[in-house]
Amino acid sequence: MIYINSFFKILIISVLMHLTFCFKNNNQDNLTTISKPDFTVKRGVNISHWLSQSNKNEEERLNYFSEEDMKLIASLGYDHIRLPIDEKNMWDENGIKDTLAFQSLHSAIYWAKNNDLRVIVDLHIVRAHYFNNEYNPLWDDVTEQQKFVNLWRQLSLELKKYPNGLIAYEILNEPVANNAKDWNDLLSETIKEIRLNEPFRTIVLGSNKWQSVDTFQNLKIPEEDSNIILSFHFYSPHVFTHYKAPWSKIGFYNGPIKYPGISINKEDLKEYTKEQISLLEDNVSYSKDFFQDKMQSAIQIAKEYNLQLYCGEFGCFPSTPNKDRMQWYSDIISVFNENNIAWANWDYQGGFGIIDSKTGVINKELIEVLIKDN
Repeated sequence: MIYINSFFKILIISVLMHLTFCFKNNNQDNLTTISKPDFTVKRGVNISHWLSQSNKNEEERLNYFSEEDMKLIASLGYDHIRLPIDEKNMWDENGIKDTLAFQSLHSAIYWAKNNDLRVIVDLHIVRAHYFNNEYNPLWDDVTEQQKFVNLWRQLSLELKKYPNGLIAYEILNEPVANNAKDWNDLLSETIKEIRLNEPFRTIVLGSNKWQSVDTFQNLKIPEEDSNIILSFHFYSPHVFTHYKAPWSKIGFYNGPIKYPGISINKEDLKEYTKEQISLLEDNVSYSKDFFQDKMQSAIQIAKEYNLQLYCGEFGCFPSTPNKDRMQWYSDIISVFNENNIAWANWDYQGGFGIIDSKTGVINKELIEVLIKDN
């Protein structure tokens, strides 16, 4: 009897070990089998307010974004998502990982892989840095800088199992450092840390001051590292793209607005204070040619380094006149297409969304403009 029990115990253990081995190998095969071996992107969309800028509980998070959404994104013609994550959503104040939040992150990566999409994991906001704050301790507190590098050490160890062709890392969304050197120094230390474990992972770098094209020349790009994508954001002209946006400093303006041309006529500013007018007045005539000229320095730098240029955010708030809004998107996309600039529009179902978050209705007109000739 003892012999029989021992025999069955050994048999059961062997079967379990075999099943575990098969599962792990099948799981690994699923991860590494992807149609494109290198991390290449062309058109994407931001998945905002899910693991970033969100106070959703777990049930709300599960209902907000799912594999069905990922399938829809792929069906619309996108090839990747940019996935913002925040420190406060992924780690508690003691630096302990939120298990459920990390499960959502892993789920998103698997869903993307299953739908032949790539993922850019974007560390969007950390406790020591938010792009809208007047003061960010990240730039002059060594402890916070070490903590930031450690966040990326943890992320790299967590995500390094995924193929280089499936995911990429964006170090920090819209850095607003005191000066370019502060950002370049932190960037260098963070990249060194990531490269210890992942020498070939694609890393997305943006310039200081909100990833503006105007500061591109101050970005220190790692030498002899081809696994880099250079990123900028584009919301010009701000008075047009953020028309009536409630969080914006210019959200108070409710007069006429237009694109192309000068966004606001002087006669429409008479009822506003001098301080308000200083935020709104802009005598530049905006057009596709203006956008081309504005992006030219970034385009040239990317060519010099033979690196992919990427616009990780752009968008126009839907309160703008629809005809003008569609023309703005059309001109931006044309410049991207003509200059081999990959992009991810802001966003999927947030305030700028291609989908109305309340009704779930797809903005087909916007999709047609975004995906045209692409």
